Amino acid sequence: METLDIKINLDFKQLTSIVKQLNPSEKMKLNEVIWDEQMEIPEEHQKLVLQRINRARQSPGRMLPWDKAVKLLKSS
Repeated sequence: METLDIKINLDFKQLTSIVKQLNPSEKMKLNEVIWDEQMEIPEEHQKLVLQRINRARQSPGRMLPWDKAVKLLKSS
């Protein structure tokens, strides 16, 4: 299979416009290609998330339902 190197200068808005023209199946394929990379999550980030999950489990009453959280964020 031949390869072809192409460099196209697009800003994010132009790229978004092109992606929106794809059909749903093509968008899913693009999504798979984009997220196919093995992403390394730093250990300190993993620990932070686990701490937050544990705090939420220990005090579930301090958690807000999503719709209330959104309203609160929009009002700030």
